[in-house]
Amino acid sequence: MKKINCLITGVNGMVGSHLVDFLIKNTNWNIYGLLRWSSKLDNIEHNLNLVNKNKRFFLLYGDLNDYISIRSAIIDSKPDYVFHLAAETFPKMSFVSPLKFYDTNVKGTQILLEEIKNFKKINPIIHICSSSEVFGKVKKENLPINENCSFHPASPYAISKVGTDLIGKYYYEAYGLKTLITRMFTHTGPRRGDYFAESTFAKQIAMIEKGVIPPKLKVGNLNSLRTIADVRDAVNAYYMLVTKKPKAGEIYNIGGEYSCKVGDILKYLLSISTYKKTIKIIKDPTRYRAIDADLQIPDVKKFKKHTGWKPKYKFKETMRDLLDYWRDQVKLKNFLDR
Repeated sequence: MKKINCLITGVNGMVGSHLVDFLIKNTNWNIYGLLRWSSKLDNIEHNLNLVNKNKRFFLLYGDLNDYISIRSAIIDSKPDYVFHLAAETFPKMSFVSPLKFYDTNVKGTQILLEEIKNFKKINPIIHICSSSEVFGKVKKENLPINENCSFHPASPYAISKVGTDLIGKYYYEAYGLKTLITRMFTHTGPRRGDYFAESTFAKQIAMIEKGVIPPKLKVGNLNSLRTIADVRDAVNAYYMLVTKKPKAGEIYNIGGEYSCKVGDILKYLLSISTYKKTIKIIKDPTRYRAIDADLQIPDVKKFKKHTGWKPKYKFKETMRDLLDYWRDQVKLKNFLDR
C-alpha cells in the first residue's frame, strides 16, 4: 500500500504544530513540515525525536518567496495532501509592514500553487488557509457571517488574506488544482502567539503571578466581538476537510460556538488567576488597530453539514489550557512584556 505523504507549510506555528500532533496520533501518514531555517522549534520540540530518527516527521527548509526552495520541498515530499498554513499573521503589525504581509501571503501562495501545478507527478488535495479577517467590518444585519458575505478587509493582513483566498480559487478554476479554502474564525489555545489579545492577557497574568512584572495588565479594544474555537478542534476540522469527501473549489467558514467580547475573555482569565490582589487594567494605545474587525460571528452550517465536524473543547477549558501554557513558559524563560 502506498504511503500517504502530507506537506504542512508553517509547521512550527501554533496551528501547524497541533496539526502534527493530531496526524501523528490519528494517522500513519508521513508528515513533511516546511519552515524557515532560522525558525524557532519550540512548538514542535516534543516531536523532534521523530525527526532525529528520520521516522514519519521530516523537516524541510525553505521560504514561500523563494520558488527554488518551494520546488525542492514539493519534489522531496511528493504530497498527497498540502496544508498551506504558513503566513504573516499579526494584523496589528501589518499596518507597520504591509509589504511583508503581501509578499508572504499573496506572492508566497502564488509561488506554492504554481510549483504544485508544474510538478506533474502529483495531484494533491490542497488546503488553503484563508481567514475570517477577509470579511472585516461587517454590519450587524449580516450576522452570522456566511461564505457569501462580501469582503471588507480592515487591515493589510486581511487584504493579504483576500489575495490568498482568491489565488486558491483561481488555481482551481484555471488549472484544476484540488484546492479547498477555509476561513477560520478566532482559534486559540496552547502555543498561541503572544501578540493576540487573549494570549497576551494570559501571558501577562502568568508573569504577574510569578512576580516577573507588576500587577498592571495592558489591553487594547475590549469591545470587539469574537467567536472562540480551540486550536485542537481547528486541526481536526482541517483533517476532516481533506478526508471527508473533499470537493475541490469549495470554500468553508469554520469557527467555534462561544461568542463574547474580548473583555469577557479577560474577565474569565482573571477569575482563574492565582493572583489574589487586584490587577490594574491599563488601556495601551499601541494595542489598538487603526481599523478593527469587531463583529466576528460565523455561520458554519455548510462545513458541519458536509463533514459532520463538531467542536469538542469548551471555552473555559481552552482558556485554562492557554493560561497553564503561559505559566509553564514563564517558569522556563524570561519574557518581554509586549
